[in-house]
Amino acid sequence: MRARLALIASGVPVALREILLRDKPAAFLEASQSGTVPCLVAGTEVIDESLDIMVWALRQNDPQGWLAMPKDGWDWIVRCDGPFKEALDRTKYASRYPDADPAEEREKAVVFLIDLEKQLDFSIFAAPSLADYAILPFVRQFAFIDKEWFDARPWPRLKTWLETFLASDAFAQIMPKYAQWQPGDPVLCFPPAAHLSDQTR
Repeated sequence: MRARLALIASGVPVALREILLRDKPAAFLEASQSGTVPCLVAGTEVIDESLDIMVWALRQNDPQGWLAMPKDGWDWIVRCDGPFKEALDRTKYASRYPDADPAEEREKAVVFLIDLEKQLDFSIFAAPSLADYAILPFVRQFAFIDKEWFDARPWPRLKTWLETFLASDAFAQIMPKYAQWQPGDPVLCFPPAAHLSDQTR
């Protein structure tokens, strides 16, 4: 989700191949040593971390200035991708972590969200940046584990931030489902409005 958000913001076109993790094609496994998605192949470079794909796209073109954020933005991304994402996974996918207490994990995630609620009033999130779009998809995941519970929390800034994202054109553009890619299928371009050059990525 967040890799596609950065591709939309940058306007850098890529050839899209939708992969089902339960049925990984051989061509995908040849490209990605980790066998995980997302995976971007750019010439001889293989990038298989969503944050790294975001940075790669924005370094090609950053018309909205997402990379022009305070250094603290990177610190927030590290907290999100580390402790918050870990607690999110152990809350959302509790059956995968039998040794973890999902209630305790949810409270760990809440610590991050309370701090984020306070921070949203300050300059780091004054203009949309990489920090916003690297963090928002994971906050969305957490919110929809139990949306009624989330909506009842006293987090007005956080909820407005999330609701603005959910109502955005960018969110609408990343949500369509694509058919599973098979070798020989026609090339799909992403973002959909972009056009691939002769050097298809």
